[in-house]
Amino acid sequence: MKSMCPQAIVLPLAFFCTSLFADPVSPQIPNESQRDHFVSALLKKMTLDEKIGQLRLISVGPDTPKSTIKQMIEKGQVGAIFNTVTRPDIRVMQDQVMQLSRLKIPLFFAYDVVHGQRTIFPIPLGLAASWDTQAVATVGRISALEAAQDGLNMTWAPMVDVSHEPRWGRSSEGFGEDTYLTSIMGKTMVEAMQGKSPADRNSVMTSVKHFALYGAVEGGREYNSVDMSPQQMFQHYLPPYQTALQAGSGGVMVSLNSINGVPATANHWLLTDLLRHQWHFKGITVSDHGAIKELINHGVASDPADAVRVAIKAGIDMSMSDQYYSQYLPGLVKSGAVSEAEVDNAARHVLNVKYDMGLFRDAYSHLGPAGSDPQDTNAEDRLHRVQAREVAAQSLVLLKNWQQILPLKKQGTIALIGPLADSQRDIMGSWSAAGVAKQSVTLLQGMREAVANNATLLYARGSNITDNPKVQAFLNLYEPAVEVDKRSPQQLREEAIATAKKADIVVMAVGESQGMAHEASSRSDIRLPKTQRDLITAIKATGKPLVLVLMNGRALDITQQDQQAEGILETWFSGTEGGHAISDVLFGDVNPSGKLPVTFPRSVGQLPLYYNHLPTGRPYDFTHPNKYTSHYFDINNSPLYPFGFGLSYTAFSLSPITLSALGSSQGVTTASVTVTNRGKRAGATIVQLYLHDPVASISRPVKELKAFQKVQLQPGESKKVSFTLSKQDLGFWNQQMKWVVEPGEFEVLIGTDSVHTETKSFNYP
Repeated sequence: MKSMCPQAIVLPLAFFCTSLFADPVSPQIPNESQRDHFVSALLKKMTLDEKIGQLRLISVGPDTPKSTIKQMIEKGQVGAIFNTVTRPDIRVMQDQVMQLSRLKIPLFFAYDVVHGQRTIFPIPLGLAASWDTQAVATVGRISALEAAQDGLNMTWAPMVDVSHEPRWGRSSEGFGEDTYLTSIMGKTMVEAMQGKSPADRNSVMTSVKHFALYGAVEGGREYNSVDMSPQQMFQHYLPPYQTALQAGSGGVMVSLNSINGVPATANHWLLTDLLRHQWHFKGITVSDHGAIKELINHGVASDPADAVRVAIKAGIDMSMSDQYYSQYLPGLVKSGAVSEAEVDNAARHVLNVKYDMGLFRDAYSHLGPAGSDPQDTNAEDRLHRVQAREVAAQSLVLLKNWQQILPLKKQGTIALIGPLADSQRDIMGSWSAAGVAKQSVTLLQGMREAVANNATLLYARGSNITDNPKVQAFLNLYEPAVEVDKRSPQQLREEAIATAKKADIVVMAVGESQGMAHEASSRSDIRLPKTQRDLITAIKATGKPLVLVLMNGRALDITQQDQQAEGILETWFSGTEGGHAISDVLFGDVNPSGKLPVTFPRSVGQLPLYYNHLPTGRPYDFTHPNKYTSHYFDINNSPLYPFGFGLSYTAFSLSPITLSALGSSQGVTTASVTVTNRGKRAGATIVQLYLHDPVASISRPVKELKAFQKVQLQPGESKKVSFTLSKQDLGFWNQQMKWVVEPGEFEVLIGTDSVHTETKSFNYP
């Protein structure tokens, strides 16, 4: 990697571009130069208005009904469509462009297929908790297959925004707080969804988002600002985007935040200097919803025409869901404020991805022949549901298991209580695409099937999600059909208490509704809603053993509940088969192996709290407390649950680390440990390798994840696990923004979470 100043950083991409055509007349052979020839020839035939039309991404909805879209299509004013997901609707619009428009340039169709299309898998935060790339690849393949079968060509996914902010509602949509884990999961999803080519019948093109740094918005508040040093940006936040692009993502969705004073939508350095010139990205950039209009509010554009000028010159190819490009670009070109060459450049990128999608070869490649549309586009695929159940079980994280209260026995009387125990909509989570709530399995259904005739299962709702009228009114914007029990909180609670008293053990399904962990759902208080906290306290007072099943889309402050419950299982929003998967783990049919991809704080006042923080000159030592050290005087510095943490129904131990000789042909060194299952059950654990550079020219994080492996062991079985460290693993961006590997001592830390580790040092070179 070449070392340069920030404005000239070179991070080369091995970006591939698959095309399907041989020439403009009879495209057949995958060749990028032939694609360029085809697109250049097409551009010469297009009028300025037709080129501008290709830059418009239209959302189907009240503001742009289908009748209006038909008129736009006929005039060549539409390049792509999103927010329609049924083949009949998509076919009608593709028919219109192929029959009515002058040049018959096909539309592409896009949607937010984030963690499933019809079969809904765990939210991305839950997928990251599996630490299992094979599971994530399964999700990507099935999601793409179902999306392509529904006629879609592109998805607004994966989201690879690193975030240290659980207050941010879109934490649910990302892969957590760590650069490396997010990079691996994002890369896996891109490769799985795009397959060998996004033109394949069962593949879709990805559009990685949100470029860039959206997960770092101040205060975790949606659409907010980001102010960040170049070192932090390039070391921790930019790598997942670059990795996703190296994996071949054909699209980039641009973020809504500003970066060091410049909105991403207006950021020439970000979208042109970095993305195009230094990373060599050749795909399409798409603004987020209405972002060009918002440049006026940001204070970097004086009026709508100025906003369009700023956006297209910065590098925005396609405008999502606004009229500004069509209204103002013709005049800007006529006045010379924007050159036609700049319009050509943006249109070329749009046409390139359509070529890569195979649409010029066959505009109906994902639709199939007329008359082939299924009667029921939500028909369930049994095999996909089996896989959804398996993946969901791997995403669950066992946080507490005092005196081995879990797994539950399928006998006696079990009480299931809580507002999320029987919610088909909430268990799917946000961004659940074309998923149908009535097809999802709730925890109540899953537990009923699990115990069958072997145990008695009692149920009581106990409370609503919230009793706060303001919060409920907000949730109704997302969930107009959300079920609210009209009984008073006291009546609901009394019923739950009576139910608990009849049981041998109580399981409580508590947490957030899916609308509380969504876009625009930032929270200042990340505790459970008060009515649920009160319910847990009331059930605890019955003296019955208590297991909490959490459903949520972010790290929560559950310090009080950790003291009350004997068992806690984090299930995120686990998808269509969530109820079955959770029951599989609760009753021990599946041994949990998930690990946290985020840090759980003891209090919102600790935020931001993340494992790979920098050291301080006055570190706090709880064994020798000192007032003048970096700590809170009213709370423990440590998290409630650390990054990488997760229990099992068995016990694993690690041997001391052994290091190979330095300078091996495979890398700098190989670090190995022997993992042993010392329990009585088969199980899997995630072995995690962290690295620490104790002395460098700038402070380096106390530890950084560099590798991980999932290991499955039978009782008493041992296995050697090895990781090869490369020179790249040792490097960082220094004060002069040069990528360097400095000589000296390095510490290798290997463990089953980020805290409990074995450590060994080596010197490099």
